[in-house]
Amino acid sequence: MALIGRGGALALAGLALAAFTSLGALAQERVALVIGNAGYANQPRLANPANDAADMAAALGKLGFTVQRLDEASYDSMRRGLQSFGEAARRADKAVVFFAGHGVEIAGENYLVPVDAKLTSESDVAFEAIPMRTVMATVATARTLGLIILDACRADPFRPRMISASGATRSSATRGLARVEPSGGMIVAYAAREGTLAADGAARNSPFTASLLRHIGRPGLDVRLMLGAVRDDVLKATLNAQEPAIYIALGGAQIALAAAAPAPPNDEAA
Repeated sequence: MALIGRGGALALAGLALAAFTSLGALAQERVALVIGNAGYANQPRLANPANDAADMAAALGKLGFTVQRLDEASYDSMRRGLQSFGEAARRADKAVVFFAGHGVEIAGENYLVPVDAKLTSESDVAFEAIPMRTVMATVATARTLGLIILDACRADPFRPRMISASGATRSSATRGLARVEPSGGMIVAYAAREGTLAADGAARNSPFTASLLRHIGRPGLDVRLMLGAVRDDVLKATLNAQEPAIYIALGGAQIALAAAAPAPPNDEAA
C-alpha cells in the first residue's frame, strides 16, 4: 500500500478545497430570491401568493438556481433578504427575484409591500415598504441577466385608506404599478402593464404565475420569448382583461433560463 506523506496530504487537501470552492462557485452562478406575501396583518389574505412562490421556487430550483425563500416577509426580513441576495447576485451569472403579493405606486415610485405594513398615509410608504429601485439594484450586478418578476399588480387595498387620510378626493397613489426603465442587462416583468390590475385567480396559481410555470422550463427558450408566451397566455385566459408588461434592457445575445436540449445523435456514416 502506498503511503502519502504530510506534504502529499496537504496537496490533496488543497485540491479538494479547490474543487469544493469551484463547485460552490458553479452553484452560485444562478441565484434566485422568491418572496410570497399572502397573509397581510392589516388586509384580507390573498389567495395565491403562497402557492405562486412555492411553485416558482421549485421550478427555479429544477433549473439549477440556488433559491432563497421568504414567506410572509416583514419589512425587516425583506430588507435583510434583499441585502443578502444582492451579495450573492454580484457573484452570479443570472439573478432572479420573484415577488407575489401587494405592490403600490406613489408619485411614480413603485414599492413592494411587506406583510406587516399598515400604510395609513402616503408618508408611511417610504418607511414601511421596499422601494422597487432597491430590488432593481440587487440584480443589476449579475453578469448576464438580472430578472425581476412581479405578480404584484393586484387591487391595492391600501389606496382608499391613504386617500381618506389625506382628506382629499385624490391621491398620488394610483392603480397598479408605474412603468420602469431598467438598464444594464435587466428585465422587469409585471403581471399587468403599468396602471392596470392583475387577477389573483381562482385556481392554485394566478393566471400570470400559472403561465410562467408552463414556460419557464422550456429548453433553450430565450427569456424574452418566454415572457412573450406568458403575455399571450394571460391575455387569452383573462379574455384580454389583463395584459402583462415587459421592460427590457438587454443586448442581442440569446439568454435562456433552461438549457437547450442536447442535439440528436448523427447516425449518418462519416
